[in-house]
Amino acid sequence: QVQLVESGGGVVQAGSSLRLSCAASQRTFSRSAMGWFRQAPGKDREFVVAITWTGRPTAYADSVKGRFTISRDNAKITVSLQMNSLKPEDTAVYYCAAGPLLGESLRPNAWGQGTQVTVSS
Repeated sequence: QVQLVESGGGVVQAGSSLRLSCAASQRTFSRSAMGWFRQAPGKDREFVVAITWTGRPTAYADSVKGRFTISRDNAKITVSLQMNSLKPEDTAVYYCAAGPLLGESLRPNAWGQGTQVTVSS
């Protein structure tokens, strides 16, 4: 069974930066799109961004555009999310996901367990 394992969450102050990473346990995902979703308390899970296996990012969610950057390392089968200028509204559980793209949207067939990001004001 494919596992996606996130790391890098934490508690930071507004304006700070964090870098999330996600490692896939199987090489079969080296050619899958990978990406990030997030879910804030009381809200639906939100698509943040994904990246193709060739390294092309999809469109970013408007709420993170210009502040977050996705990247991947196919040799290590990892995807990272650099989050700058964090805001309290970025507080959420962030989930790594892998699967096919439908247009600019990721259709996950594998999920990580999630990592908490808390941004204090």
